[in-house]
Formats: sequence, C-alpha cells, structure tokens
Amino acid sequence: MAKLKFTKTALLALAPPEAGKRLAVYDTEVPKLAMRITAAGSRTFYVVKRAGASMAWVKLGAFPEMTVEQARTEAQKILGEFATGANPAAARRAIRGEPTFAEVFEQYLDEKKKRDGTPLSERTKRDYRDVLRMYLGPIKASKLSKITRAEVKAIHTQTTKKSAAQADRSVIVISSVFNFAADLELFEGTNPAGRIQKNPAPSRDRFAQSTELPHLFAAIAESSLCDFFLLSLLTGARRSNVQEMAWRDLDLDAGIWRIGMTKNGTPQNVTLSPEAVAALRVRKRTTGTSAFVFPGTGQTGHIVEPKKAWATILRRASVRRLLDHLESLGKLTAEERKRADKQLLEAPAAAEKRYRTIADALEIDPALYDMTDLRIHDLRRTLGSWQAKTGASLAIIGKSLNHKTHQATAIYARLDLDPVRQSVETATQAMLEAAGVKQPADVVRLPTRSSKQN
Repeated sequence: MAKLKFTKTALLALAPPEAGKRLAVYDTEVPKLAMRITAAGSRTFYVVKRAGASMAWVKLGAFPEMTVEQARTEAQKILGEFATGANPAAARRAIRGEPTFAEVFEQYLDEKKKRDGTPLSERTKRDYRDVLRMYLGPIKASKLSKITRAEVKAIHTQTTKKSAAQADRSVIVISSVFNFAADLELFEGTNPAGRIQKNPAPSRDRFAQSTELPHLFAAIAESSLCDFFLLSLLTGARRSNVQEMAWRDLDLDAGIWRIGMTKNGTPQNVTLSPEAVAALRVRKRTTGTSAFVFPGTGQTGHIVEPKKAWATILRRASVRRLLDHLESLGKLTAEERKRADKQLLEAPAAAEKRYRTIADALEIDPALYDMTDLRIHDLRRTLGSWQAKTGASLAIIGKSLNHKTHQATAIYARLDLDPVRQSVETATQAMLEAAGVKQPADVVRLPTRSSKQN
C-alpha cells in the first residue's frame, strides 16, 4: 500500500498507471484518505473504510478542484460519522448533502458492474459521457430529488427531434443513474425516468439476399478481416462476441463454441458448421500465441472496430453489382470491366465515385446495386433469415441465435443442439450455394493471407 504526505506538488508528480489499471495512494496525515489515479490521469479523493465484510470507498471530489486541505477536512468529518455507526451512504449524505446528478453519474461510471461482474467498458463510459454532454445539460447540476418527471420528458421530446435512438438512450442513462443511487441509498423517491414512453423502434428486416450473396462473399474474401466477417455470418453470433472469441472457448472437434456471457445475460453454445470449423482451423495456424481468434494491438488484446473494413466490403460489393448491370446493358466492354475490377481492388473509393457518377447519368436506380445499407449486425439476421427460408422453426432459430423472449424461453430450454446444428448447416449450405462459392458437401476455401486486400 503506497503512502505519502499529500501535497499538491507530490500528487501532481505521481505518474498514471498502465492502461486498464488504477493506482491508489494513501495520505500519511489522514491514513483513511486515499487518492485513485486512472490510466487517463484523472485523480480523485476517497475515504476508505471497512464496512462489514467489504471496503467502502466514499468519493470526496476530484483533484485539484478539491484541494488537499479540503479533502482532509471532509475526510475527518466522514470518519466521524463512521464512528457513530453510519453506513457509507449515510455518512456521505450527512456531510455533503444530497449529490447532484452529475456527481452520481461519475460515481456510476466508476463503480457500476455489468451482469458478469466486470466494470463498464471505456467505450460505454465514453458513450454515456457524450449523452450527458449533449442532451442532459438541463439536469446535470440538479440535486437528484429536484429532478422531475416533466424535465425528463422534456429532454426526451427535445432529443427526439435530433435522434429518436439518442432520446431513448438518454432516458435509459437517467433511469440507470437513479437506480444506482437508490441502491446506494443516495436517493429516496420515485425514479423520474421510469415509464417514460420510448420512441417506436424502427423495424429492420434487412438481410443479404440471394442476388447479393455472390458479390458479398467475393468482397469478404478480399478483406484482411475476411475470417471475421465469414464467421460472423456462419455463426450468427453478435459482433461483440465474435470480436472476443477465444481459442479456449472453442471445441473444434465437437463443433461447439461456448460463449460464457452474451448481451442478454445468458451463456450460449454456438453450433459450428463444417465450414466454420474449417475456417477456424486455417486461422489457428496464423494467429500465433494469441488467446484470441482475432488478435488486436490495443488494450483488449482483440479486434475492436471492424467498421472501416466492412465499409470497404460493401463498397466493393455494390460497385461489382453495378458493373454487372452496366455490362448487361452493353455499357461496359470486357476490357473496361477488367480495368474497373483492377481499380476496385486498388482504389475502391475512387472506383465507387466514378461508376456511381455513370449510373446517375444513365438514371440507374441505386436499389438495383447498392448494398451499403447492409450492417454488420445484418449478417446475424442473414443466418436466421436463411434458416427460416430453409424450413427451420422459430424456436430453433431463436435457440441458434440466443434470442430471449418470455414466450419462447421455455421452448428454447427444451431444445438440444442437434436440430439447431442441422438448421444452421442447411442454411449455410443454401447461402454458399446461392453465392456460387461451393457445391454441396465441399469445404469453403479461404484465400491465403498474402492474397487479401485491406
């Protein structure tokens, strides 16, 4: 346990810890006074006191906005409250009074745990801070008990004019912070964000059609992340789970991928088709000693943001569909097509601009070729849609995609993986055949690393 005499100079001189860790140091003058320093360099004063079987960290304020002397004075007051038998929340209220929304918001980001016991990710924290900064200005300086339902509804109404999704997210953030405050006994009363009517969710049923699959598979094969997108499609798993796929969770002989925790709070056994297993076996020989199937150079150790690669895939797939259409109209010679394909590989953005301009001049409807509205999540929907097209029941589709509904959960629980496997493999065969990638019972041949483009 690091100790030093707190002074402004000494505290500012402390170097932040490495990424993903926090440093705690204690004052020699008031031993229960501590400072936590994050990898980002933020410094916060706390009083640390045992409360039952656990340690309570009572947040005092951020340094240097709160001075060392102010922190020591407030720490002594709170320790006095502890001495009378007060719990951490009661001690905080007795000394500081009711906190503001912004204060509890920061404590929420710092202390909130997800269902699997892990802290909020840095990305989630960044997204929530953006919501606070952009939409929650009217309430962030208000005491919790002063925030009314009418204010929350007004925030929702105003934000909806800019983004219905962000309006709903704003209400969710407010509600979560109030629930967190109630759990810590920082707030008593009714959650003002409770039962606020959300905006109607736009229905999305987009998935890759049979006419799109040949172009999609061809563009995926040219990507440096082709394995990632191929496995996203063949497993139907959520993007975050594919990003975090670890070798220890894979049983390639049994064709099973065990996900310990999914977005809906439950584990999942994902059945792996022979094509998925083949792709993974090839990849195993190229990932070295990494614990992850898709290693990354960042803090997580795995890939975190495939959007740029996906945008390139969609650009190439769309332009190729357009080139096919131009050829069918007699607007493109064989030699011009060869040059167009070469440009599409080497400079996809320039190729897209050139041939979209031609399409506009010929008044070709973009709906005939444009695939850029296809999202990464639609790969998941594509597997489910092809399962339905090939005769799978809704219960089997729900089990294979780990959907969770009150009505179907009991049915899913009674299913074993055999019918799920049959359904996934049947859908995979149909998709690959529609794409012209393989004949029945063949194994997907992935391009070698050296042949892939970014």
